[in-house]
Amino acid sequence: MQRLPGVRALITGGSSGLGRAVAIRFATEGARVVVTGRRADALDETLAAVRAAGSEGAAVVADHARADDCERAVREAVAFLGGLDVLVNAAGIIGFEGVLESDAEKFRAMLETNLFGLYEVSRHAAPHLVAAAAERGDASVLNVSSVAGLRPYAGLLGYCVSKAGVDMLTQSMALELAPKKVRVNAVNPGVVVTNLHLRTGMSAEAYQAFLERSATTHPIGRAGTADEVAALVAFLSSDQARWITGALHSIDGGRAITSLR
Repeated sequence: MQRLPGVRALITGGSSGLGRAVAIRFATEGARVVVTGRRADALDETLAAVRAAGSEGAAVVADHARADDCERAVREAVAFLGGLDVLVNAAGIIGFEGVLESDAEKFRAMLETNLFGLYEVSRHAAPHLVAAAAERGDASVLNVSSVAGLRPYAGLLGYCVSKAGVDMLTQSMALELAPKKVRVNAVNPGVVVTNLHLRTGMSAEAYQAFLERSATTHPIGRAGTADEVAALVAFLSSDQARWITGALHSIDGGRAITSLR
């Protein structure tokens, strides 16, 4: 049985990685989706997979570091879908810098995409989600955070700060929107096999070594998959999770409960 039949969903960062996996999972669960991202060709690949899964979708080319792009993405998604039941904020970037070598512009860019962009999309989406919840009794925001939002890691200053901000924003929004029957949750993945690290310029060899080390830093003994995270996102966005809000859901093979780096 499909978990999201007829659900109207906006998924940011849908051109690759976790965002693409969520879009495809939502399509298989019966949702209609709009995906955003910076690369039109990559979005077309996501839409092809969405349609192959038996659903319909649309794409909005947008840079979520830009407030006007965030507003436009919501506006165009609502126009295509005829409303909005679920928002998944999956757009994000990562950088490897500590305080001693940090670049203020790179730090600012991390916050603009990972935190302020998420805020901008959410605030423009909120009235549409409230309207949907008034009609069907439930609507949902799901923020893709990170294990780095739950505990600090050296050399990931901007990323940790931005994701910790996402976690607090999640819980603050949950309190504010709960009376309107709009739920707000986050998932906090550990290392997941995607192209996120490769987009920073990390070589394929270095990334493979990183994944091999992840087998030792995650008690379950391996990195995660995008499909595993997408399955949790789909559950939290469905009617089966109507009593869950303001929660930060670790999906990290146990990494957050260790001191391993």
